[in-house]
Amino acid sequence: MGARGLQSVSNVDLIDGFVDNVNMVDRKRELELNEALELFHFAFRAFTARPDRMLAARGLARVHHRILYFVGRNPDLTVSDLLGILGVTKQALNAPLRQLIEMGLVSSRAGAEDRRRRLLCLTALGERMERMLSGSQRKKLAKVFECLGTDAERAWRAVMSEIASAER
Repeated sequence: MGARGLQSVSNVDLIDGFVDNVNMVDRKRELELNEALELFHFAFRAFTARPDRMLAARGLARVHHRILYFVGRNPDLTVSDLLGILGVTKQALNAPLRQLIEMGLVSSRAGAEDRRRRLLCLTALGERMERMLSGSQRKKLAKVFECLGTDAERAWRAVMSEIASAER
């Protein structure tokens, strides 16, 4: 027993416990999956590089882009709904959302039926900023989908949907 009556667990025990819960695959398949992980990493880095630079130049980060994107897709989104979409805590959302409101990119107003509920919308400046940030990503996707065809696009969407749904 360790401090406070807790059983001491070594790092090896933690790793072994984790590995035991993972379906083991043969070595060839593991190498293929590692290649897929690397491609995923490098694709994500390339996909976010330009927006990240634009955000950094304004003292903003990727979380600001996500807020702008989802508020832009869902006018009059409540703060509570935005928390659910982003999968973050109220505390984690507070500072970046406040910053976007202070910068005049997002507006917040009381709801008509329930004045306690805050409704979020992009301002005209916020809409321009979101189009600028996401525009390069939309162009990149459009170019790849056009090049690879609709079957590849459908397959990509299926993979992304499956990965996203596994988190929910």
